[in-house]
This record gives sequence, C-alpha cells and structure tokens, in this order.
Amino acid sequence: MSVSTNAPTALSTDRVVLGIAMMLGFCACAPLLDVAAKLAANKIPVAQITTARFAVQSVIMFPVALLLGFSFRVPRALMVPLIARAVFLIASTYCFVAAIAVMPIADALAIVFVEPFILLLLGRFFFSEPVGSRRLTASLVGFCGVILVIQPSFSAFGAVAFFPLATALTFALYMLVTRSLSQNLHPIPLQFHTALTGTILCLPFLIWGSATESPLFAPVMPVGIYWLWLFAVGAFASISHLLISYALKFAPSTTLAPLHYLEIVSALFFGYLIFNDIPNQTAIIGTSIIIGSGLYVFYRERKLEKLKQL
Repeated sequence: MSVSTNAPTALSTDRVVLGIAMMLGFCACAPLLDVAAKLAANKIPVAQITTARFAVQSVIMFPVALLLGFSFRVPRALMVPLIARAVFLIASTYCFVAAIAVMPIADALAIVFVEPFILLLLGRFFFSEPVGSRRLTASLVGFCGVILVIQPSFSAFGAVAFFPLATALTFALYMLVTRSLSQNLHPIPLQFHTALTGTILCLPFLIWGSATESPLFAPVMPVGIYWLWLFAVGAFASISHLLISYALKFAPSTTLAPLHYLEIVSALFFGYLIFNDIPNQTAIIGTSIIIGSGLYVFYRERKLEKLKQL
C-alpha cells in the first residue's frame, strides 16, 4: 500500500526537478542567443540577423518535429493567428537585436522584463481580465524601474535605449497570440511553423534591401566566424525554446516563473565575461525594482489562484 502511494509522489517530484533543471538550462542558454546576435551585429545588419534566427531555427526544428512524430498540418482557422505570432516575434527580435548591438545585454533584457506588466495591462484593458490594485501598483513600480535602467542608457546610446520597450510590447502581444494557439498546437510544431513563417516574411525585406542598397535591410556576405554567429543565433533560439517548452511540461508554471529572472543574472555574467559590460549603480537599482515588482505580481497571481481553488 505504501509503495503504490509513494511511487507517484516520487515520480511527480522527479518530473518537477527535471522541469526546474530545464528552466535553469533555459536561463543559461537564452542569453547566449543574445551574445551571438551582439557579436554578429559588428558586421551583419540587424534584419539579416533576425532572418538568420528564423531560417536556422526552422531548419533545426523540422527534423526534431519529424523524429518526434508531430503532424505539420495547420488548420486553416489558425493561419492568421500563426502569421500574427510570427510578425510579433519578428518585431520583438529585430528591436532587441538593434538594442543590444549598442547596449549592454543585461540592461536591455532588464527593460524587456516589464513584459509581464504589459501583458497584465493588456489583459485588463482589452480582455477585461480582473487586475487588483496591488498588482497594478506593482506594475507601475516596475515601470519606474525601467526608467532608471533607460536613463543612463539613453544618455549613452540615445533613442535606441527605448527599443527594448518595443520588444516588451511586441513580445507581450506575441504571448497573447501564443495563449490561443497553444490550445491547438504542440509547442514543437508551433515553433517550427512560426520560424518558417518568420523566414518567409523576412526574406522580401532582404531582397528589397539588396535591390535598394538600404543600410537597414541590405544583406552582406558573412565572412569567417560570422557564419558561426548567425548559426548560433538560430541554434540557441531552438535549444532555449525546447528547454522552456519541456520545462513547462514537467513542472507547473507557478514553480518556474520566479526562476525566469535568473536569465538577467546569466546575461550579466556573459555580458561581463565577453563584452566587459558592468552595469552602473542606477541600472542595478532599476533592475532590482523590476525583478522585485515582477516577483510580487507572480506572488499575488499565485495567491489569487489558490483562493479560486477553495
């Protein structure tokens, strides 16, 4: 009797531990995508880096989805949301790569972490989702933290310091679309279709840029190590998405959400190690406020979820 009772518990615990390990792997891997993009941006236009991310990701994810036996069929009703998801992710990626081309990765990422607050506000004003005064106040405090991070970056880099805010907004819209699509598509084929759609949507801009010699969109021929950086952008995007997809499969999101902030710590480490980026005191305070506000919002959502279950 005791064996049959404890075995599922042990199995469940093992799955949660595995999910946590995968989430930690995601937090370590995701900033490497940013590192590769920042290194590539020394010679490669941002639009080309964005396109490479989706092209490489689609090439990697196709055999993965095939080997795991997933269907590639997409219902016609999901085509428009799928295209919208790709458009939002293209915009998010472009803005973030444009930002980290000149800004420290950790500063840009800290600003992007206001995305949960934006998601909260979008849900409140467009979908009439209930948002209490405490979570609303925490969101506003989080935005104050963003101002502290942006201020020194704006002084040093100009208007590009606002690009991570555009990333946060478009990524919040991406997450809203993902919520509906994830009900009908598994994360792996969904990732493949988004990457393929993103590639198809990006290519015309590169073709147009090549024809017009636009400095923003005209592709260049990568030389030497830059081929590796472009491949690494797509490879780390694929790996990090796989890690977080399976982390969410093995462990509840309520357990994993606070761990996501370790991505900023990882970004700080790689930024210092590779680019010698050291955040100033104002940016550190702002980042701490963003993290604290985010954790409080998570705490309130978890508490409300428990009350609903009573």
